[in-house]
Amino acid sequence: MAEKICVAVRVRPSISEESPSGTFWKIEDNRISLHKLHGTPISGLSYAFDHVFDESCSNSKVYELLTKDVIHAAVDGFNGTAFAYGQTSSGKTFTMNGSLNDPGIIHRAVNDVFQKIQMISDREFLIRVSYMEIYNEEINDLFAVENQKLPIHESLERGIFVAGLREEIVNNAEQVIKLLESGEVNRHFGETNMNARSSRSHTIFRMVIESKGIDTGSGDYSSSDAIRVSVLNLVDLAGSERIAKTGAGGVRLKEGKYINKSLMVLGNVINKLSNGAKQRAHIPYRDSKLTRILQTALGGNAKTSIICTVAPEEVHIEETKGTLQFASRAKRITNCAQVNEILTDAALLKRQQLEIEDLRRKLQGSRSEVLEQEILKLRNDMLKYELEREKLEMELEEERRSHKEREQRIRDQQLKIENLSSLVSDGDRSSSQDSMKESPKDECNDFKTPCFKETSNNAFVAKRSNYSELPDFSPLPDSFSNVADEDTWFKMNKGYIADLDSLQTTPARKVQSFPPQDITPDCSNDNYKLELQNLKTQLELVIKEKDELQRKLEEEVQINRRLMGEISELKQELDLSNNSLESSAQRYGNLEREFQKLKDERDSLLQTVSESSKNITFLTDQKENILKDLNCEVQRRKDLEAEIKQFSVAFASRQRSLASIHGEFKSKIEKLRAENLVRY
Repeated sequence: MAEKICVAVRVRPSISEESPSGTFWKIEDNRISLHKLHGTPISGLSYAFDHVFDESCSNSKVYELLTKDVIHAAVDGFNGTAFAYGQTSSGKTFTMNGSLNDPGIIHRAVNDVFQKIQMISDREFLIRVSYMEIYNEEINDLFAVENQKLPIHESLERGIFVAGLREEIVNNAEQVIKLLESGEVNRHFGETNMNARSSRSHTIFRMVIESKGIDTGSGDYSSSDAIRVSVLNLVDLAGSERIAKTGAGGVRLKEGKYINKSLMVLGNVINKLSNGAKQRAHIPYRDSKLTRILQTALGGNAKTSIICTVAPEEVHIEETKGTLQFASRAKRITNCAQVNEILTDAALLKRQQLEIEDLRRKLQGSRSEVLEQEILKLRNDMLKYELEREKLEMELEEERRSHKEREQRIRDQQLKIENLSSLVSDGDRSSSQDSMKESPKDECNDFKTPCFKETSNNAFVAKRSNYSELPDFSPLPDSFSNVADEDTWFKMNKGYIADLDSLQTTPARKVQSFPPQDITPDCSNDNYKLELQNLKTQLELVIKEKDELQRKLEEEVQINRRLMGEISELKQELDLSNNSLESSAQRYGNLEREFQKLKDERDSLLQTVSESSKNITFLTDQKENILKDLNCEVQRRKDLEAEIKQFSVAFASRQRSLASIHGEFKSKIEKLRAENLVRY
């Protein structure tokens, strides 16, 4: 369900004894407005919020009205965030941390979380806490000083989180308070003209609350199987500063620049979120680590409350205006909070339960089950390696087949190139013959078919019939093997016997071997020139085709080389797989031997444990007897002491009686002596 962010404004007590001379801030119910000295409100400077707390308000009231509902919702499974925003020295740290007499929101929230958990009897809880600071745009762990400059990551399971941040599992509020006190020691503070103990970094105290319904014992699925995981962020922001007022310089100036930059990005994010979903453009969460960590709290699945602290002094009016405008924009943001329930093993509570059960099983059954699982895992790995090896062999065989096909295509291309080369050579010979035709007188005597082989003795010339017409084309010796037309043969060669195999390569082109008798020499020369041009054109085309085929051949050769390299790499991978398979087999054998050793060791340990149990039983009985004797001796000692006391009392009384008797006896003796003296 969509709900607005809860925003409140808190005015700290004035630290200046001077009375306002021009304007002052007036609080009326949940509204704060700027008034002139005589009481007239200034137009456009009145702001209404969910709560407005005056100078006399305590941290207890702020927590009860603003933050308590967010804390209780976090225990119920909702994400929650509460943070303080304002200028430096406006009371943010006091609101969040408080004092001994008036604890702040963080301390009250911690106590309230554990008190509410005590009241819930049908769920079990696990709480983890972490404490970080953002100092000069670097995230430091306040629980572990060595964890500095931590990165921010994001995952589907955990969302946005800080990697390497130390988390402590806590059981009570006192433990959390001690951790907070130790973290505060590591926080960066500094002195400025406006604050003797100014926060120089943003701090985020995070509580991760996991809970699970107590199992009723039924085996069926129930709501107790769902684990609720909520995140509670309690943020104390550093205050915005004006250098003219703080007098910062050196390190303090650098810190102030980083603080103002991150707060400016936070303001931009709030401004974009307040525009609404339709008018909302890109939201620059990643421009600052503060907004990146608080991304879910600012515009997502969380219940959020913001306390904006302001200073009432007239000298800080501009800073107060900026804080109130920030609060007004934040009031328009809408979040959709929902209970975070998961059914996976991602929650630490469920993981620890599983680990405890696993440890119990290990303690009960020693390490045999663990080793069996390891052996099963190794067997699965061996099967996987075997399947990968078979797959690689199939790929290698496929590559070999494709390599053979490429080699066959390369050979075909080479044959084509050789044929085209022969055609080019024939074209050259034809051009030389055409040049001979320019002298028609010597045409019949000089033009002869070249012979590249020795003269064949069994070659013969067939006599043409008287009824056959003159040929329009060069003779096609394919149909006659080594037989040619008689008249054409004698006209061409004057009886010269040539190798007819060379004639088989002549293409069938529609060109007259010799001009008819009625054609004039001039016309013949023109026809020969035209034929020569055609042959040259065809020769150029053939040469181009040859070059193209040569280029394709080179590409095929390069592809072949690359494939050979890939095949060698696949062979290496196959060898590595075989080596890993062998090592896995050796490891499997070693584990089996170790399993047997551990089994023997377990038997010996069980025997030793049984003997130890007997010894412990004997010693226990002996101890009980000794304790009985000791108790008897103690009782006797007490009785003797009592008797000694009685004897002492009796002895003292007897001593007193003897002393009195001795005195009486002495007095009687003296009396008798006196009587005897009188007689004599």
